[in-house]
Amino acid sequence: MASAERADERRAKIKSILKDFNTGDEKKIIDGLKALKVNGDDNVIVPIIDVWNKGVSPTAEQEIINFLGDIKSTTSAQSIMDVLLNEEYNKIHVQLLTTIWNSKVDYSEYIVDFVQMAIQNDFLVALECLTIIENMEGPFEEHHLLDAEIILREFAENHNEKKAEEENKVQMIVEISKLVKSFDDQVM
Repeated sequence: MASAERADERRAKIKSILKDFNTGDEKKIIDGLKALKVNGDDNVIVPIIDVWNKGVSPTAEQEIINFLGDIKSTTSAQSIMDVLLNEEYNKIHVQLLTTIWNSKVDYSEYIVDFVQMAIQNDFLVALECLTIIENMEGPFEEHHLLDAEIILREFAENHNEKKAEEENKVQMIVEISKLVKSFDDQVM
């Protein structure tokens, strides 16, 4: 019974910490993060990221980044990946990705997700994804690698088609420009 009481006490403490955390007060956030390092579990990850996504001071943001980068729980990867794959958190993608490549948690099973994120987002997200993939140790499942290769091949093919279309469009614009210039020359 004592064990169940301790678990209930711990849950109540986490709930209280997260309530303070949601005030947005920098000191409460920093103190809460310190307390959650001792008392927290994977269930605190999303609430912490939610507060971060709403906006916090630069100091609190750095503390959150440090906190997430220090997580050692292998089960935390799924919670962080769920956040990364949710567009609601796009404005903190780059910083959240930084916590991953600084993390001691292995994200090798998510290689396909990182490839997809790199392709779908801007240069900075792609750069962070590259850094994460470079730091993956594996082992990798063959079907994950095959899926990643297919996504990359399709991206390259589509990119080449778009590039050819762009070049054709630019050439057409140059021709239009020449035509307009010739009309201008006729007016003079």
